[in-house]
Amino acid sequence: MIASSLRADDDKTAPRILLKSSWQTVNIGDIGHTPGVIRLLHEHLPNAIVTLWPNNIGNCVEEMLRKNFPKLRFALTPDEQKKAFADNDFLLHGSGPSLVAQKYVLKWKKETGKPYGIYAITLGALDAESKDIFDNARFVFFRDSLSLKYAKDHGVTCPVMEFAPDGAFGVNVRNDDAAIAFLKASNLEEGKFLCVIPRLRFTPYWKIHHKAMTATDDTKHARNEKMKEHDHAPLREAISAVTRQTEMKVLICPEDQSQMEIGKAMLFDPLPDDVKKKVVWREKYWLTDEAVSTYVRSAGLFGLEMHSPIMCIGNGIPAIVCRFAEQTTKGLMWRDIGLGDWLFDMDVPEDVTKITQTVLSLAQDPAGAKAKAAKAREFVQQRQRETMAVLAKNVAK
Repeated sequence: MIASSLRADDDKTAPRILLKSSWQTVNIGDIGHTPGVIRLLHEHLPNAIVTLWPNNIGNCVEEMLRKNFPKLRFALTPDEQKKAFADNDFLLHGSGPSLVAQKYVLKWKKETGKPYGIYAITLGALDAESKDIFDNARFVFFRDSLSLKYAKDHGVTCPVMEFAPDGAFGVNVRNDDAAIAFLKASNLEEGKFLCVIPRLRFTPYWKIHHKAMTATDDTKHARNEKMKEHDHAPLREAISAVTRQTEMKVLICPEDQSQMEIGKAMLFDPLPDDVKKKVVWREKYWLTDEAVSTYVRSAGLFGLEMHSPIMCIGNGIPAIVCRFAEQTTKGLMWRDIGLGDWLFDMDVPEDVTKITQTVLSLAQDPAGAKAKAAKAREFVQQRQRETMAVLAKNVAK
């Protein structure tokens, strides 16, 4: 018999939610899914007891979560996970690029027979097992409209299938001391700089994890090498326009652990000397809390990543997204939240030609850009309230 992990002071009527999340720690966006959803749970279901069942919370991520969410419980060991299966009423698959924890949801489904739901994912493929999981979920929320359409077109019969903004929109973790110290050392003033993030077509995980390259990695590396100048030249053009035509400076910063090197090689080093004087290259990786504390002190962000823009909009900061074919359909959520004219496809020449002027307009009219970001944020928060209400209904005792 599995021993109970309930505490003596637990409210026996409180819903107990097991959150399966925390996919990896080498990317502040993947880290951000978890604190974003936890914040929403605490805010919209304040009486719920939440336990996190993580894939990976190393790299000081566990400490960040414990600091920001002192009431959060953890299922880290096999014994704790067994107890979590016994004690919790509902499994929530957290936000992510796909049904990341498919085998774990299936395990919950088979071993407990208890209800579960899927929150804010992208869907690009479906097999018999995943379709069965979706069909039997209490709800499935997709983070972009194309994923929702894909599910419907492929016969998924879950009774509640709707759009829900990516979980990272809910991120509010902070490390203000670190951010303020960095900005001071870098001579960046609050509200007087933009952030820019580089990215290769494929994340070089072989380099991040110090592993030998496979044949697939070789193919990805070749694609990265072919497209890196094409993808970063428009960002350099935008950096130059901003620094030459406005009082703004620019901070080149990373979303994953490979992007410090990319930022230096593809953005900073090729810049003209007069532009470099107003550009700062961040050479060290950071965690989500310090990044957010930096973004909220900026005038806005642009670049080739997705989750830093998500966390910016979630905190009322303007953000422009540039994407390409190798990424999932998640970028299309920018249209779904009303920011279609801040979304650019690097594979569409007409889109590429508009990037510099759009970034420049943001820098020249920061108040107007913030108002636009605020409107998108209001829509996001409305959907957060509505989707959390669906969860609350399904976990109510």
